[in-house]
Formats: sequence, structure tokens, C-alpha cells
Amino acid sequence: MVKQVREMLGSKAVPLQLPIGAEDNFQGVVDLIRMKGIIWHVETEGMTFDEIDIPADMVAEAEEWRAALVEAVAEYDDTLMEKFFEDPNSISEDEIHEAIRKATIDLSIVPMMCGSSFKNKGVQTALDAVCRYLPSPVDIEAIEGTDPNDPEKKLVRKPDAKEPFAALAFKIMTDPFVGRLAFFRCYSGHLDAGSYVLNVRSGKKSVSAVS
Repeated sequence: MVKQVREMLGSKAVPLQLPIGAEDNFQGVVDLIRMKGIIWHVETEGMTFDEIDIPADMVAEAEEWRAALVEAVAEYDDTLMEKFFEDPNSISEDEIHEAIRKATIDLSIVPMMCGSSFKNKGVQTALDAVCRYLPSPVDIEAIEGTDPNDPEKKLVRKPDAKEPFAALAFKIMTDPFVGRLAFFRCYSGHLDAGSYVLNVRSGKKSVSAVS
């Protein structure tokens, strides 16, 4: 999979985990940053897990991929590169996390993780990685769009609650009790329950029920 991402997408894929087991026998992962194993409980649908030592038959493989991970983040950060040449083990977990975040935000690397939607294995670690490595709204530049009343006029919206409201609806669904729902990504401003939102595609306004 790592090879496919690198060859087909041209991205510098960097695994953060190794799978313990495969397909029907997938049980958990080896965390290459903490060098610990994680095994999810089948009986709780992946809601709980145990931390274990890395399985003996995976130690050599884990150390090899751990070294590749440390080298990848060291290449991105000059300070870490100096530490890497002196002693790779001197690079702390926090330094690795910080370097991964910076490299992820500017697309220098693509972190890869393991998981399975079956029994929800890997949900916790995936969400932790989203919060830890992906950019928040204040980490990205302002969004540029067009004025709905004048297509020739460009508008800029900063990720600020004080800016005019701008959002992109990415999913529509119908709930039997609530009715039609729209899920959206907010780029600027805020939305109060009961306020009206302009759909620039249809030119119609609809009331918001969010809080």
C-alpha cells in the first residue's frame, strides 16, 4: 500500500503504524512513534483496547520502519537532522509529532495509518491523528470566491467568526423526524439557530436549525 501511494500519487507516504494481522485476522497496530502495540477489543466493537509490547515476530520490522519514520521527519527539520546524525534515539516523541504536523500541513509528507471499519478498529488513533497533525482553520490561508451578485468580483473570507458567513454544503440527507438536512463545512463567520442562509446556487434562502 505504501508503495502504491508513492508510485501512483507521487506522494511521500510515511507509515506511522504497522498492522498486527491482516484481513480477517487484523487485530491492532504497532505505533511506530511510541513503539507500542495496540489491540482492540472485539466484544466492545473497538471502543476499548489494550496496549501491549510489540509482538516478538514484529520487533525487527517495527524497528526498521521506525528508523524510516525518524529519518523522514529529520529530513524536514534541520535541527532534527543534526540530532539524527548524532543519535536518532535522542529525538523525542513530541519532536516527532511536531515535525509530522508541520510536514503534513505543507504536504511534504503523507502520514499513513492502519484501521478497519469492521468492528471500528483504529477509530481512536485516526481521530487523534486528525487533531494532532491536520491544519485547523487558523493554519490555512483565507478562502477566495466570487460575489454571488457580481461573478466578476472576487471576495476573500478569513477563518474568523467575525467575518461574513461562508460555507460549503457537502452532503444532503433526509431524516424521517427532522426533514431535509444539509451538512456543511464553515469557512468563515458563524451560524445561529433560526437564522437564514442564502444558497448561492439556487438564489433561495433557507432557515438554519443548528445551535
